[in-house]
Amino acid sequence: MNVGRSPSVLQSFNFAFEGIIHVLRTQRNMRIHFGIAVAVLIAALAVGVGRLELIALLISISLVLIAEMLNTALEAGIDVATTSFDPLAKLAKDIAAGAVLIATVNAVAVGYLVFVERIKDPSSHVLDRLRDAPTELTLVALVITIVLVIAAKAYTGRGRPLRGGLPSGHAAVAFAGWMAATYILGDSTHWFLISSLTFIMALLVAQTRIESGIHSFLEVLSGGVLGALVTLVLFQLFWS
Repeated sequence: MNVGRSPSVLQSFNFAFEGIIHVLRTQRNMRIHFGIAVAVLIAALAVGVGRLELIALLISISLVLIAEMLNTALEAGIDVATTSFDPLAKLAKDIAAGAVLIATVNAVAVGYLVFVERIKDPSSHVLDRLRDAPTELTLVALVITIVLVIAAKAYTGRGRPLRGGLPSGHAAVAFAGWMAATYILGDSTHWFLISSLTFIMALLVAQTRIESGIHSFLEVLSGGVLGALVTLVLFQLFWS
């Protein structure tokens, strides 16, 4: 193995996910942000936000999470570099914390602007509007599935993000896609054929994870059940 060899694409993704999981595992504020993010996305489905509003929410959520991670990275770097109290080190930490505060205030403001009118008008038929928006619903289902997979890996501390651990993220996304396709094409003439094909592809994804030795059967099963159940619940609540 070459010492100066650059990491592969898969290794780069693993390193990135390991960073997310470390912050989620060690930082209370990050866990709070993740929980709020899931709640906001579910609320967005409940009130029937439009595509542009959903984009604004996703960007705002991402900014908060990114700011929190940069704040954690900066604090770790300062703690390694300094062994005694340094006013400049404290100032740097305060500035990083201020960046998190700005991102959080911005997210709260965006959330208020998105939700306030719908909260004032509870008589609006939000579920009827959602029936015409399967793309947004599928996107939110996949995002929530990925968030829950990362949270589960952080909680169990098993495996690497893209190699092993409970549950299998690949299986979760694959079965979430199968469930979404089944619901979206429920009234189509060829829904059974397409649902069967997507189910077979999800099974193949799960099989490859087991045969390659990356996941155990239990890890793949838990991932598949998680992805399918999250998508099933969201479609039952907001698109049935």
